[in-house]
Amino acid sequence: MENKMALSSLAMDLKRVALGLHRKSASMADRFLIEAIKRRDEVNVDDVAPYMRTILGHIDSIHNAEDALMYSTRIQNYILYK
Repeated sequence: MENKMALSSLAMDLKRVALGLHRKSASMADRFLIEAIKRRDEVNVDDVAPYMRTILGHIDSIHNAEDALMYSTRIQNYILYK
């Protein structure tokens, strides 16, 4: 249950990162990327699928809105269909 909440919050933070990058608001994107990294650290990686561990490992390297939105969607789908 704790992982589900952390992953849900992470997905929302990544969606906000995508919006910030799309709107050319680097300060907004940076603020929510920092929040996303904090949320990622709350996730117990032993309880998630291997592909989700890979996604969590790539959060530090997000540089464009498309990647942030893709990761957000993948995390949301994982939560819904797991």
